Amino acid sequence: MAADIVLLAAVSLLSACQLAHFASLVGKCRIKHKVIPPAVSGPPEFERTFRAQQNCIEFYGLFLIDLWTAGLFFNQEMASLFGLLYIYGRHVYFFGYSQSARGRLHGFAFCKLALILLLIMSATGVTNGLLDKYLHLNLLNKIHNLILG
Repeated sequence: MAADIVLLAAVSLLSACQLAHFASLVGKCRIKHKVIPPAVSGPPEFERTFRAQQNCIEFYGLFLIDLWTAGLFFNQEMASLFGLLYIYGRHVYFFGYSQSARGRLHGFAFCKLALILLLIMSATGVTNGLLDKYLHLNLLNKIHNLILG
């Protein structure tokens, strides 16, 4: 079973490492600007870095749910690929936002696209699973057979 979900686990682990890295960068920024916890306000550079990290955390639950649901019910490889797109988008977002508020927009567009694609895959996979279980109608198999013959 573990081999069946290894890509999802790898992407999840990579995203957790990314969040840990962002947290450490916020800590370094706190030290640099002498912003003592629990304070969350300070120079604009600190506030942008802190907000970038917080925004990443705010979307993390949605990302993990979509990633795993899409991977388990639709396609693990595609879900993992879109998960990597999301991680790349978070990287661009975090470092762009740390530089300027407008700098976050490009990365946010990548994240939004990845989340939408994962959500579509999740909804499609779960809907297909429900139809198959309760109505014995597997639409994804029918579409697959129709396309590939």
